[in-house]
Amino acid sequence: MAQAMKIPTDIRPTKVGIVPCNGEEICEGSVTRFACRKVLDEIRPGKTVTICLPLFVAGDEKERNFACHYPTITLDGCGKRCAAISTEKLSGKPARSLVVTDILKKHGAKLSGNRKTLTAEDLKLVDLVAEEIAQEVDKITGKED
Repeated sequence: MAQAMKIPTDIRPTKVGIVPCNGEEICEGSVTRFACRKVLDEIRPGKTVTICLPLFVAGDEKERNFACHYPTITLDGCGKRCAAISTEKLSGKPARSLVVTDILKKHGAKLSGNRKTLTAEDLKLVDLVAEEIAQEVDKITGKED
């Protein structure tokens, strides 16, 4: 396992990697991908990058190097925590580890369960998850409101 780079406490990172799970078999997996894209494209553009979990696990040097030198947030759809476990094994412990089912439970929300098509209500929950990710990005980069 590669060791994550230690960042001095007086220096804040300017970029954060987001590692979403690919949980195609569950609706929450779709939420991870949609929420990640929303953060990258709309909420924190320029401050976040996505790390492709399949490439990362397959040994892609670019994906692993980024995760070794910058903080990461893993976003898993369920309690299996595939993204978090893989990231920790391959590049070091993630700066934050979020699980969609935990976020939804905290807010008393439920997804439709349709893994192929997200409903309008599901898309509102994508926004909720994306905002949680953005808050964690802000904590890591020191840009809390």
